[in-house]
Amino acid sequence: MTQRVHRLEDQVQKELAHLIQHELRDPRIGMVTISAVRLSKDLGYADVYVTVLSTSAGVGDASEEEVRRQSLKGLNAASGYLRNLLGKILTVRMIPRLRFHYDEVLARAQHLSNLIQEAVRQEDERHD
Repeated sequence: MTQRVHRLEDQVQKELAHLIQHELRDPRIGMVTISAVRLSKDLGYADVYVTVLSTSAGVGDASEEEVRRQSLKGLNAASGYLRNLLGKILTVRMIPRLRFHYDEVLARAQHLSNLIQEAVRQEDERHD
């Protein structure tokens, strides 16, 4: 990809993070972090990868999976509104359609890190 596309991805990521935090009032959307934005070759779509901080505050007994699912549902429902706001900020001719996805990479990395820590702890206990 070209330098221009990478700059646009970075700008979309930065602006969306700000808009989600300051403009959206959907209670389904929890604490989300945008980990990456990938634009399609024709710049018609932006795949936005998010992680969701699973705090149980205000969510009741909802599972981490349910919090993630509801946040994605809220973000995808607000994608047209966010696209409209991006159109007022970005200086590009065509504003990409937004598609939000949960970023599995960070979740898998955390899971692997936890497994490694557990294995090290067990090994230390065995040698004590």
